Amino acid sequence: MKSNYPMKMMTIRKTGFFMALLLLAVTFNACKKDKQEEIDTAYPVMDVSSGNAFPKQCSTVKRGEKFTFRAGFSDNVQLGSVSVDIHHNFDQHSHSTEVSSCSLDAVKTPVKPFLLIKSYAVPQNLKTYQLEQEITVPADVDPGDYHFLIRVTDAVGWQTIKGLSIKIN
Repeated sequence: MKSNYPMKMMTIRKTGFFMALLLLAVTFNACKKDKQEEIDTAYPVMDVSSGNAFPKQCSTVKRGEKFTFRAGFSDNVQLGSVSVDIHHNFDQHSHSTEVSSCSLDAVKTPVKPFLLIKSYAVPQNLKTYQLEQEITVPADVDPGDYHFLIRVTDAVGWQTIKGLSIKIN
């Protein structure tokens, strides 16, 4: 009498394989989200054109005095942070984002240039924010041309940069 054992084993293996596939299909289908999450693909917006915004392109600030940095920010989902970078432009490099240009002093070598790199936290869950921060310019820094870079980052990392040219007298 011939054994039917190999055929039975093969049938059991095929059945087990198809059951495993069915289980995987049911599992993945159960994990499918009912609704798609909206993906934020929009850059945050900054407004330095309003009446009380400062500085603006070609503004002047004075050594040994304070000025108030004012700007408005918005995002379609949630703002993250704002940072400022003030550095000299004595070599007349450019990364201005403005259409109009300012008159520049002659190229010179920095002796004691003003440098400020600072981040400002935006309160959580805000779509709009008005930043108002006092900045002190030391009295002993080099006068001349400077860049005032503003960076606003939203909660997922999109960033908008504005590069303003200013003078320190």
